[in-house]
This record gives sequence, structure tokens and C-alpha cells, in this order.
Amino acid sequence: MDNVRVIEVKRSIFESNDLDAEKLRKELKESKTFLLNLMSSPGSGKTTTLTRTIELLKDKYRIGVMEADIDSDVDAKTIAATGVKAIQLHTGGMCHLDADMTRQGIKELDTSDVDFAILENVGNLVCPAEFDTGSTKNAMILSVPEGHDKPLKYPLMFSICDVVLINKIDVMPYFDFDLEKCKENILFRNPKAKIIPICAKTGEGMQEWADWLSAQIEENIR
Repeated sequence: MDNVRVIEVKRSIFESNDLDAEKLRKELKESKTFLLNLMSSPGSGKTTTLTRTIELLKDKYRIGVMEADIDSDVDAKTIAATGVKAIQLHTGGMCHLDADMTRQGIKELDTSDVDFAILENVGNLVCPAEFDTGSTKNAMILSVPEGHDKPLKYPLMFSICDVVLINKIDVMPYFDFDLEKCKENILFRNPKAKIIPICAKTGEGMQEWADWLSAQIEENIR
């Protein structure tokens, strides 16, 4: 697909983002739409992970994706090529989305024919963690080259996520990365976090991730 719709989302007009996020969550629940907020630093493999996830779930659920970036539509074009509905959100220089900006995206995506909506948030480990998007669940990707100490350096990001994907495990032999120490650091920040080691490129671990998502979606759309 050569062209995707690009939406300029505006900064929140609500006094309380938390209240607006709860309102959006309620609206999504009523419409039986599961919204996943996917976060990570740039280069962690978000878009590759998403394309693999779509391959595993698109025959089971109607999927729509909102790609959020400061500029460009590169990722949205990649996702649209998988055959699912995709739009690009431009944040006007903002390094995150809040609940009202997410609502603007949801409206443009049109979830009347979407069971599973995905927000690929702006790539960084700080700003996106500070704003509740109104998502049903939060997920993040930590890639092996980033190091196993990142949960200690970015506590909020790891503490708000329901699931952490440790991506690029195929390159662990080439990096000073301790998988068990990484898991320990994640659980130190968030004892309830689900941790799934994956390699989006080869597909290793992706079925476990897809199964976890399916269970969450089914619970939400009942």
C-alpha cells in the first residue's frame, strides 16, 4: 500500500488525563474493543513484533493499528502491507500520547469493525510511561542490545506494563546480556509483570505472546 491516512492528533484539552483515560477504557469495553498500548525505545523491534503478531492473530480477530510518531508514515505503510487497517498518528512534536490524543486516533481508525486495536506509541522509555492512554493493557519491548539493566534505569515504564517482551534473544551470545538477571530486574520493579522472551525475526516465543493476547482479548470482549 503506497498511501496511508495521516492524522494530526492534538494535545489533551482535559484537565485530568487519568479521568479521561478511565472514560475511554469504559467506552472501549462497552464497544468490545481491546486496545493494546505497545511501548519501547527506538530500534527494539516494535514494528517487526507487530507484523509477526498480526500474522498469528489476523484470522481470529479484526485488527486495527495506530502508528504514532513525531513524523513520517514508514511504520504505518509496513503494517498496512499486512492487510489490516492502519493509520498514522502525528503527535505535533510530542514524545507521547495521552488519553484524548488516543481517542482522536480511535475515532479516525473507526473501531466499529475492530476487535483488537493496537497503539504503537512513540519510541522512548520515558514520556509514554507518564501518560495513561486509556488502553486495556500496556505492553513493552526490551531488546537484548539495550542491556539487562534497563528496568533499573527506567522504573516507571516497567512498573506500568502488564507484559514485557524481551526481544532479539537470538543475539544474546553477542552481547553482555543476562536473561535471568533481566527477569529479576523486571520483577523487582513489577512483581506482577508477565515476561516473555521472544525473537520477532525468527518467531521464537511469538506463539506464547499470541496466546497471552488472545486470552486477554477474549476476556475483554465477552
